[in-house]
Amino acid sequence: MSKGKNKTGKRGKKNSYKLNKQVLTNKMMGLFTNEPSKLFNYKQIAKYFEITDDSTKGLITAILYELRDSGSLVEISRGKFKMSQQGGYIIGEVQLTMKGAGYIISDESDEDVFVTQSNLKHALNGDTVKVYMYAKRRGRQPEGEVVEIINKSKVNIVGVVDVSKNFAFMIANSRQMPYDVFIPLTKLKGAKNGDKVIVQITEWPEKYRNPFGEVVNVLGKPGENETEMHAILAEFDLPYEFDKKVDDAANEISEIITEEDYKARRDFRDITTFTIDPADAKDFDDALSIQKLGNGNWEIGVHIADVTHYVKKKSIVEDEAYERATSVYLVDRVVPMIPEKLSNLVCSLRPNEEKLCYSIVFELDENADVLDQWIGRTVINSDKRFDYGEAQAIIEGGEGPHKEELLLLDSLAKKIRARRFKNGAISFERVEVKFDIDEKGKPLGVFFKEQKDSNQLIEEFMLLANKRVAEFIGQVKKGQKAKTFVYRIHDKPDPEKLARFSKFIQRFGYSINITGHKNITTSINDLLDEVQGKKEQNVIETLAVRSMAKAIYSTKNVGHYGLSFPYYSHFTSPIRRYPDMMVHRMLTSYLNGDESENKNKYEEMCKHSSEMERRAAEAERASIKYKQVEFMKDHIGDDFDGIISGVTEWGFYVELNESKCEGLVHIRELDDDYYFFDEDNYAIIGKRNKKTYQLGDPVKIKIVKADLEKKQLDYTLA
Repeated sequence: MSKGKNKTGKRGKKNSYKLNKQVLTNKMMGLFTNEPSKLFNYKQIAKYFEITDDSTKGLITAILYELRDSGSLVEISRGKFKMSQQGGYIIGEVQLTMKGAGYIISDESDEDVFVTQSNLKHALNGDTVKVYMYAKRRGRQPEGEVVEIINKSKVNIVGVVDVSKNFAFMIANSRQMPYDVFIPLTKLKGAKNGDKVIVQITEWPEKYRNPFGEVVNVLGKPGENETEMHAILAEFDLPYEFDKKVDDAANEISEIITEEDYKARRDFRDITTFTIDPADAKDFDDALSIQKLGNGNWEIGVHIADVTHYVKKKSIVEDEAYERATSVYLVDRVVPMIPEKLSNLVCSLRPNEEKLCYSIVFELDENADVLDQWIGRTVINSDKRFDYGEAQAIIEGGEGPHKEELLLLDSLAKKIRARRFKNGAISFERVEVKFDIDEKGKPLGVFFKEQKDSNQLIEEFMLLANKRVAEFIGQVKKGQKAKTFVYRIHDKPDPEKLARFSKFIQRFGYSINITGHKNITTSINDLLDEVQGKKEQNVIETLAVRSMAKAIYSTKNVGHYGLSFPYYSHFTSPIRRYPDMMVHRMLTSYLNGDESENKNKYEEMCKHSSEMERRAAEAERASIKYKQVEFMKDHIGDDFDGIISGVTEWGFYVELNESKCEGLVHIRELDDDYYFFDEDNYAIIGKRNKKTYQLGDPVKIKIVKADLEKKQLDYTLA
């Protein structure tokens, strides 16, 4: 402000002018618009505009209340006002940035809402919050502030404890926890300096930057395999052991099959039956039976472990299964959903043991058309436990037990599969990264798991079973109302994401048709076939998956877009998925002629199951990432070929061709120019030289750092 002028631009004494109502209203609205996060009372406004006469101050008060009544302002507390916005408040989930600010993701807002660190009110990543929206300024991202934390997402935080003489801090190892936690020395639970621990936040006074907490579990020394795997589980609030009460309750469950059980079930014990699973599997929850019928057709039974026969409603084991909702598959272990006595022994369909099942039995002709089906409870005795490799060797021409049956099932599965793709299913078969690990958990090598005929044989019959069970409940005659059921749904892709994906692949010489379901699915399948073995395969497959919606559980059926099934459910894996247990229970109820279950109750259970599935998948990815970083530690300074797999404002990610290990080339490493992020083209571009690093580009990099704490590899261009 130049000397001699007040903020209105008038020279002379500060109180020497009066403003008419319209001019003052415009000035006040300008002030609120420019400072949307601030509260003002009439005194502050008068001081800002250097107004001293009482009549104009009275006019300010009158205008404030008129603007409040018209909805332009909100009275936050008595006499204090803030800019309003259409919509006022939204509820959403916090996603923290590395610097501690946050974005609120909400179905109630078309755009993510930015919240500064000081306006988060101590909300942490994943918390559900109520946000007051500021007036949106043209061309700017919407902003707001948290007014209430509705639900805390994280109970526990993982990090390394730093103990000094008078106090201790836990330094969180998650990029999404930007605060250290203060721990009184009396709350360390025996943790020593440098230990990795789980901490619970006990309080967070409003005026303090850091929360207060206490150690609830000491995991061990950083870098040890057990410590790190348990830390990953804790980071996603997943359990790694069963409470003794749950184990004891499981151990008391009788595995004896009674005469009543036999009488109530269809007997398949004398029919050829076998399982096909991974070589290291212990929980076999599905088996196939096969026999030729008198009319020349084939009877194929899909037999699923009858978990709900053993795990009763309202039992402590049932409650635990619901809370976990899924088994968790880390890189070196399985954390089961139900105790091992049930998952690996009582319920597991082990060879040469009589087992209780829930089954769907099909009559198929030679074209693999389903002519008839039956759903109900059975008893089986599996003749053979195949692993995928053994079954594959027989399918490829080798000798072995049940060769004729395997080849017939393979032939039928291929016909079912061909028909599924003809009807519009999409063939997403991503490369699975696996590690050779020694007894201490150290990764010795990396390899990739391929889907072969033996995998696809099992997959097709499981898909058929899941589809037919969903149709059995969901398909009703005209005028009838379908009963409540748990569906596995996959919505249509977002047209905007699909358009961006279509534009991106053109730079590789590929194209897809994005008009109409059949055109989209056919052209995506053609694309996925075309990129097989090419350097850009993984990037294009990753982006194709990202352009699709996520599959979830719901009672509201919208079909499964990726499989092209109008009805689809999960029936075939109740040992490792809670929704399958729900489906078994509902089937039993409806087969008995009971009324429809409560939809709202089951929808909440579906949401919980979807959330736990998401967490388990993230934990699995984190464990793979940890092993990748550990594996590459021995290669610091080495050069590798890779492909740009992700682009952000802070740099670009490169996935190595040889091992699929992903690391970051930070933008600060690009010192030959000033580079900026072009979001629309997935690229970082030099301002002067126009040099471009774009998603999918081949690059040669050098490994400069392997940070196990952050599970992060840092690369530089070679």
